[in-house]
Amino acid sequence: MTVPPPDRSRDRRIEDPTNLWIIHPAGRVLLPGFLARGISANAVSFGGLALGAAAALSFSQWHVWPFALLGLLLSVGWLIADGLDGMIARATGTASPLGRALDGLCDHGVFALIYIVLAVSIGTVEGWVLAWAAGAAHAVQANLYESERARFHRRCKGIGAAPPPAPSRNPLVRLYDRAAGMLDGLAAPFDAAMGRQRDPSRLALEYGARATRPMRLLSLLTANVRVSAIFLACLAGNPRLFWWFELVPLTAVLVIGLFWHRAVEARLIRSLGTQPGQTSNTEQSPTQRT
Repeated sequence: MTVPPPDRSRDRRIEDPTNLWIIHPAGRVLLPGFLARGISANAVSFGGLALGAAAALSFSQWHVWPFALLGLLLSVGWLIADGLDGMIARATGTASPLGRALDGLCDHGVFALIYIVLAVSIGTVEGWVLAWAAGAAHAVQANLYESERARFHRRCKGIGAAPPPAPSRNPLVRLYDRAAGMLDGLAAPFDAAMGRQRDPSRLALEYGARATRPMRLLSLLTANVRVSAIFLACLAGNPRLFWWFELVPLTAVLVIGLFWHRAVEARLIRSLGTQPGQTSNTEQSPTQRT
């Protein structure tokens, strides 16, 4: 069997270090065996969900540190499965809107289970309020980060506006696509400017160099960081610290990162000498030039 080449869909400049050195290498080691056995990407997604559910059960005993450590290790297994399903889909050409939505929903499902078991273990109204608030913040943060990351990868390849997602009758797919496209309107001016370039590769190179820093900041919104934060909060004897971490610092990261990214786009548009909705001097008609 021919082993697929390394996945180049992710830009290493903005990847979480644990992805670079632990999660993705582990997935690449497992990939040939899963392909040889014909295990589908969706099956791996559900397997990851099972690992995440086991992690949640372990975190329910967070006051006993070996269970907190077990929860961390099971969470790492879930993160490996979360990356492996995408590798399988790309290697087999089976990527689909449903699979993409399923992957995202499994991610949210694992964290929802963890939040629920932590709230139950705390057993107070305040704990439940914090869990619900942090869960809502998490959903917004994760969806917006994923859309920004996909936008960064696309633009670094010289591709401006993304093609609209294939229409689907599945309400879960439609909901996922709608959430992922929340920022498309704000990012559209730069996409349009890139689409007007005769040679977008130069703009793509400049964009990648400038947008890397805000994207590195936004990478703090990954599941990897959250899993580590849950473990540390449990070791500290107060899972509430994790929820406050999501509500305050991570929300600040999201807001700052989004404004920073949009500012990078605006500066690059100005450097082109063309504002959104206008044409450059070289594109004006002869009568306009006189």
